[in-house]
Amino acid sequence: MPTTGNYFHLHLVSDSTGETLITVARAVAAQYTNVTPVEHVYPLVRSQKQLDRVLDEIEESPGIVLFTLLEKDLVSRLEAKCQELNIPSLSIIGPVMQLFEAYLGAATAGRVGAQHVLNAEYFARIDALNYTMLHDDGQLVEDLEQAEVVLVGVSRTSKTPTSIYLANRGVRTANVPLVPGIPIPHQLETLSKPLVVSLHATPERLIQVRQNRLLSMGADATNETYIDKQSVAEEVAYARKLSAKFNWVMLDVTRRSIEETAAAILKLYTDRQRQRQPES
Repeated sequence: MPTTGNYFHLHLVSDSTGETLITVARAVAAQYTNVTPVEHVYPLVRSQKQLDRVLDEIEESPGIVLFTLLEKDLVSRLEAKCQELNIPSLSIIGPVMQLFEAYLGAATAGRVGAQHVLNAEYFARIDALNYTMLHDDGQLVEDLEQAEVVLVGVSRTSKTPTSIYLANRGVRTANVPLVPGIPIPHQLETLSKPLVVSLHATPERLIQVRQNRLLSMGADATNETYIDKQSVAEEVAYARKLSAKFNWVMLDVTRRSIEETAAAILKLYTDRQRQRQPES
């Protein structure tokens, strides 16, 4: 295997932002724990001159080349250079586009960065992000009814990053902390429009995450109620009791990544929206 030490070079060439490439590449690379990719990301490659600079870097640090390019001349030049250097290259969207064309019987529009056009969906996403940032960590609870999803949970259940992830998918999301001894906002008790999801984790997992948080902040992690096993167990029990009382959807995030948590919530949300639509 052409690697140096425990790493290999991974070149990601895109005529747009490169987000698609990065997501796919990292998902695959994560399956290989014994080696680490050194990412070389080249976004907005739309001319021969730009591609020439990329090819120079590929030749200097040979490795796997993944690309999302629509311009045929650029694709041909990149593939020819990779063949010359005897390194593998693959178009991530090429096979998918061919499948679409075969099924739909129509050629692609060939619009570079078409997924990033400033359409209604884009502005809805911006609106969702603005709402979510303003309604983080229990802020502006008087506007909770305007949310599409409200996340609740004790500290370190990934409420904020999950909220931001959902907002990036166009879902207006608020989050409210659940703290024993502090009454919840009365608005939470009467919500009708938003889907309320209560995020839960085992006490052991919460303690682990909180300890790491304290260490990263340089705080003393010894005699902290924040990581006391009994106290954390009481927090978890308190959150579960509230969830049962108000019939909130409970989601265990103990072994879930933020992406997996968000995906589960999106499914709950879309299923709920579908059920609420009147039959035609």
